[in-house]
Amino acid sequence: MFYSSPIPYLEDAAPYFAAVRDWPWAAWLDSGNIGRFDLIVANPVSTLETQGETTCINKTSSILKSTGDPFDLIRVELGEVLEQLPDIPFAGGALGYWGYDLALRHSQSPRCARGAEPLAQMAVGIYDWAILVDHLKKEGCLVSRLRYRQTKAMLDQVRLRIEAAMSSEQVRPGFSVQDVVTSNFTLAEYQQAYEKVQTYLQEGDCYQVNLAQRFTARASGDAFAAYLALRRLSPAPYSAFMDWPHAQILCASPERFIQVQNGKVETKPIKGTRARARDPEEDERLANDLLQNQKDRAENLMIVDLLRNDLSKNCEVGTVRTPRLFELESYSNVHHLVSTVEGRLLEGRDALHVMRDCFPGGSITGAPKRRAMEIITQLEPNLRGVYCGSIGYIGFDGQMDTNIAIRSMVYAHGEISCWAGGGIVADSRCDAEYQETFDKASAMLEILKRFSN
Repeated sequence: MFYSSPIPYLEDAAPYFAAVRDWPWAAWLDSGNIGRFDLIVANPVSTLETQGETTCINKTSSILKSTGDPFDLIRVELGEVLEQLPDIPFAGGALGYWGYDLALRHSQSPRCARGAEPLAQMAVGIYDWAILVDHLKKEGCLVSRLRYRQTKAMLDQVRLRIEAAMSSEQVRPGFSVQDVVTSNFTLAEYQQAYEKVQTYLQEGDCYQVNLAQRFTARASGDAFAAYLALRRLSPAPYSAFMDWPHAQILCASPERFIQVQNGKVETKPIKGTRARARDPEEDERLANDLLQNQKDRAENLMIVDLLRNDLSKNCEVGTVRTPRLFELESYSNVHHLVSTVEGRLLEGRDALHVMRDCFPGGSITGAPKRRAMEIITQLEPNLRGVYCGSIGYIGFDGQMDTNIAIRSMVYAHGEISCWAGGGIVADSRCDAEYQETFDKASAMLEILKRFSN
């Protein structure tokens, strides 16, 4: 069955999210007015949270614990695959985040001394309805696959909340950053880690390593206000705000991880960055420098080759190709070099197979992936948590779209954190790589500054 009921089109879907965000596990996959669709969900029928080797599956009437593969457990919760619907990317299914550290479940590499914020490595809800805003058709609708008995009553409540949201002023609680922002790397510590990466590169241990630093400050209040400011300052097509019991997650990602649509698999790695300039001529010069720079193109191609190999595990032989290489994508604070890799899904495989075998994205690890991840775990002072993992959905119909969770902030336990990193290769310069992390984090650091006391 399929339920669809029209609602007024809003260019800014924030009021729709505000209408349901007091329900548990509310999430907004936000196109930033760059992509086509906004998706809003809340009040899932079940949730899956992975900590270490155990996944807790919380249903209305029971709580189950399993040490099984988290991706397999999601597949079980999704149940029988339903038919696809034209122009409906998601009408129910799994939606959530997969933290970078989920990939370390079975890793034998030594762990760093300090963890990330104490969050689940994976947190996913199973939803049976969604508010869908289509910016291409300029339409809104409330949709559902009506797989659960309680969904009809929930849809009635959602409609009442939508009607109330259209006729009332939104009250937005305050948010405050209460301390100076600190990094988990001093400049000297970053330089030391950089030199260790260079040693591994010179010894042929790896070809590229993504090294990141984390910025943290104490904060209080409701970070939704900070997210609304972030999306205005740094709009991005794969953004998200998740208002979940254990954390608020603010994401302004420009990078797609994996999309599976009608059997077609696509990934769009970013590798190569330049800060933008206010002067138009200087900005154009920086963009052209990025497009023509052989080092950036070589780094990008290295990750393209890694992702071609990853996709080949679950795609038909001969279908994995790279239709677009080294394209320029420009955002509010940076230019990026982006390539597109695609393939055709192998019979008997699904979106969850693809995601598991590609996770985490190669653009934020380095190459070869496993060795680069071991070096990252050794050198970075903290585990990454949500950062460099993925946020997105897998529908009841098997369609999937996920991002790389970069340009992300996590607010939990009275602290707000954000991260930025860059790929280091043999001919990198430490000062340039260090500065690149600040260029990438500039919008998030500006938000922390705006909300500071």
